[in-house]
Amino acid sequence: MLEDLLSGAWQSVVFGVVGVGLMAAGFGLVDLLTPGRLRELIWVERNANAGLLLAANQLGIAGIVFTAILTSYSDFGRGLASTVVFGLVGLAIMALAFFVLDLLTPGKLGEVICSPEPHPAARVSAATHFGAALIVCACIA
Repeated sequence: MLEDLLSGAWQSVVFGVVGVGLMAAGFGLVDLLTPGRLRELIWVERNANAGLLLAANQLGIAGIVFTAILTSYSDFGRGLASTVVFGLVGLAIMALAFFVLDLLTPGKLGEVICSPEPHPAARVSAATHFGAALIVCACIA
C-alpha cells in the first residue's frame, strides 16, 4: 500500500512538472505572438489585453494537461508521452488560431493585444485561444 502511494505521488510530481513546463511553453508562445516582452507588458505596464490573452492560454494548456492525465493510459510512460504530445499539439493549434484570427481581422492582432487601452479584440483572441484548447481537450477525451 505504501509503495502504491509513493508511486502515485512520484507520478503526480512528474505530471506536474510536465504540466508546468507546457504552461511555460504557452507563456513563450504568447510572448512570440505579441510584440514586445510579455513580462514587461503584463507585470510592469499592467497591460490588460496581454494579461487576458496569457490567462486564456494558461487555462487552455492546463485544461489540455488535465484532460490528457484524466484519460491517460494505465501505463505511466505512455500516459506521460501522450500528455506531452497533446500539450504540444494544443500549443500549435492555439498558435494557428491566433494567425487565422489575425488574417480575418483588420490590423495586426499582436499590436492590438499590446495596446495600453482595453480592446474588445483581446477578449476575442482570448476566447479563440481557449476555444482551440477545448477542441484539443475534446479530441483527447
